[in-house]
Amino acid sequence: MTTPHECLGSWESAGTDPAAGHPFDPAALRWQLAPGARVLDLGGGRRTAELTALGYAVEGVDRPGLPLPFGDGRFDAALLFGVLTRVAHDTGQRALLGELARVVRPGGLLHLSDVPLQTDPRSRARYAAYEDEFGAYGVFRTEDGAVVRHHEPEQLRRLLRMHGFAVTEERTDTVGALHGHSVRRLQLIARRAPA
Repeated sequence: MTTPHECLGSWESAGTDPAAGHPFDPAALRWQLAPGARVLDLGGGRRTAELTALGYAVEGVDRPGLPLPFGDGRFDAALLFGVLTRVAHDTGQRALLGELARVVRPGGLLHLSDVPLQTDPRSRARYAAYEDEFGAYGVFRTEDGAVVRHHEPEQLRRLLRMHGFAVTEERTDTVGALHGHSVRRLQLIARRAPA
């Protein structure tokens, strides 16, 4: 039987930092969270110093094993930047979101930044080339050997809803990616259902 830790797939394998190329705009939190709020930065911990300087109590986790080592409802918010891209299987994604639903308090915030399916010819060719191997369109292997997943936007929204998070805001932009390429990015800001 596969454990939740094994389900995280390439998140635990060699490869580049999953949060690279996902810049963070602190204003996205400032109007929703007061200073002193407890924030979990899951995936690279790149924003920890910046958030601490803004007055938040931040804990950064680079490589998550499951279950997460935190108590129920410990955090007022969690940041999940570029992580689901590196968790190729539905089982691993559901396990990770289930843990976030556990450690984010009712009414708390989840800020997800990830890569939706791209429409450029290079991306479409990669999706098609690996579809048989991985059994899903949008999952592919990068030049450094990591297995990566791009998502239908509705798939990400559904994953959040499934774990009790309601999307309150969506943002899209273009950000840098590996090897000098760029990708379209989707950010979903969601609230966990109140108790």
